[in-house]
Amino acid sequence: MTQKWMPTALWGLLLLPFSAQAEFPFETATAERQTLAQERILDGRVEAVQRSTISAQTSGRIREIYVDVDDFVEADELLLRVSDSEQQARVSQAEGDLAEARARFNEARSEFNRIQDVFDRGVVSRSEFERAEAELQSARARLRSAEGRVEEAREQLGYTEVFAPYSGIVTERHVEVGESVSPGSPLLSGISLDRLRVEVDVPQRLIHAVRERREAEVLLNDDRRLAAESLTIFPYADPASSTFRIRVNLPEQEDLGLFPGMFVKTAFFLNEVERLTVPREAVVYRSEVTAVYVIDDEDRVRFRQVRVGRTYDGYIEILGGLGEGERVALDPVHAAIYLKEHQQVGADE
Repeated sequence: MTQKWMPTALWGLLLLPFSAQAEFPFETATAERQTLAQERILDGRVEAVQRSTISAQTSGRIREIYVDVDDFVEADELLLRVSDSEQQARVSQAEGDLAEARARFNEARSEFNRIQDVFDRGVVSRSEFERAEAELQSARARLRSAEGRVEEAREQLGYTEVFAPYSGIVTERHVEVGESVSPGSPLLSGISLDRLRVEVDVPQRLIHAVRERREAEVLLNDDRRLAAESLTIFPYADPASSTFRIRVNLPEQEDLGLFPGMFVKTAFFLNEVERLTVPREAVVYRSEVTAVYVIDDEDRVRFRQVRVGRTYDGYIEILGGLGEGERVALDPVHAAIYLKEHQQVGADE
């Protein structure tokens, strides 16, 4: 936006003399230089850290679906069921095989204990003892194999109920009730809004400074700035654009107003520079004019247009129109009233 500078003659109309001991109905501050972090603002895209598609891990038909697109689900909440008749049959068969293997193992163990007892007394040969020992080891192996098959069958049965891996929002449903699925078939997609990050492509010329500082802030819509929790810098550049991909990891907070897919401005801090600043509340905006109320050494008040830059933690950068050490009013409203009243007094005299 183009700023319009007021004519010099107008400054004379706004310039009023006051007593050197004048007391103002507003606080003042001094324009001073501060060492600030130089930053570069780039566009980025918000994405969810946790985003996934749940796939089927067993075969069957979709029996029930309990959620739909845009539904919020808690972690470990039941999402859908797959028909389990085949899985139940496998569990029953595996448990039957386990019972048989356990009985054979108990029989082989009893026989081994009997053979060992008579072998110790020298009644049977060593070959008979070794045969009984081999039978026991074989029965133990079959028992372990049967236990594994039962565990596998029960796990397959558990796959017929699909639960949410984390709290989030369902973004897509890939199946309908009655549809057949097999391992690997997509079922539901979702994202979590608890943890977000911003992906930014940073030009090659800036990557060294960004890597050194590792500081960034995301600019929110309400003029707030959200400091990054950490940065993940990809160790290679895109050969087409010569840019480095950086993930700006955001802290876990609520009510940020950020959603996956949004474009946001991200400020990367590069190095430290000196800038002339005044408190943010000293700056007043009137149409296309940006100005401050200045009090000179003789306690004369005037309205002066300035050029401003970036805002830094309650301070605003002054690019022109104000010098170091000059005083400014911290309450432009009361300063304007004060100026108007004394203009009227001067006119009456």
